[in-house]
Amino acid sequence: MSATQEMPYFIKPSINLTTNKKRAAYEQASLGIDANLIKESNLILKMVTINCILKTYLPYYYWVGFYIVNNGRLSVGPYQGTLGCLHIDFSKGVCGRAAREEKTQIVKDVHLLNKDKAHIACDPNSQSEIVVPVFDKDKNLIAVFDVDSTLKNSFDAIDQFFLETIIKKHFTN
Repeated sequence: MSATQEMPYFIKPSINLTTNKKRAAYEQASLGIDANLIKESNLILKMVTINCILKTYLPYYYWVGFYIVNNGRLSVGPYQGTLGCLHIDFSKGVCGRAAREEKTQIVKDVHLLNKDKAHIACDPNSQSEIVVPVFDKDKNLIAVFDVDSTLKNSFDAIDQFFLETIIKKHFTN
């Protein structure tokens, strides 16, 4: 199966938010995540809950999910959206770079990156991306959290702050 430019019927196109609306959406989503995960320890349940709540509150999220560290590469974990790449080497793409460098990556326009090495085109509708490394309580990299938008310039320091805070709170504590 190959990806096409046509938007799948079950996916809504992204809608960017103003700075104030973005902050408010993250604050609401954070409250929902905290309330649902207050005593949860299962990693998969944490991942699916975070995906669901963030995708519900943030209308520019087209694809949202986790790639889990597995045998020296990333393997797709819980996600919402179109078909994700099944495996990603640490040497490829934005997710691989986030895993390799163990730091958040923000890409304003993924199509300006070198295809395959710097960007893996799992879905040609994705235009911008943020990837946050996920660590366990012992500071071991266990996954990356990946979000794509169908619009350019969707992600910024506000997304980075809230996503890093959510991820740290629910995976390293």
